[in-house]
Amino acid sequence: MTATHAPRARHSTTTYAWAAGLMTFAAVMLALVGILDIFRGIMGIAEDDVFLTTRNYVFQFDLTGWGWLHLALGAVAVIVSIGLFQAATWARVVGVAIAGFVVIANFLSLPYYPVWSVIMIAMSGFVIWALCVARKEDFGDPFDTVPRGDR
Repeated sequence: MTATHAPRARHSTTTYAWAAGLMTFAAVMLALVGILDIFRGIMGIAEDDVFLTTRNYVFQFDLTGWGWLHLALGAVAVIVSIGLFQAATWARVVGVAIAGFVVIANFLSLPYYPVWSVIMIAMSGFVIWALCVARKEDFGDPFDTVPRGDR
């Protein structure tokens, strides 16, 4: 018995625009997350009084070490966002991983800066969503005026 497959629907230019819009959204959001994480890292390294600590929290860290971690995550996030502007596959994979690490790092630093940690977790969640929703075949050449099926 042979299986018959329905022909795939042709992608319209709106599908390409939708996918490119999500990729641009993810790139901008990841760049913002990275820049804000860099600033947060600098604040932690400088041992400023911006952070306050809570007693009896399960996860207790040295703020200087925590600052270096946020600085490194932020720098990598900014570099990956540059790759996302070019719709590179490696940038999508690394972007999801970096955004996941940012979520974990901000969860662990909730007692030091709770409101900002929640904001960063939400922004990183949007980045992960945007990078995972758009499919690779949805990306067309922006200068391509002929649909792919007509070649």
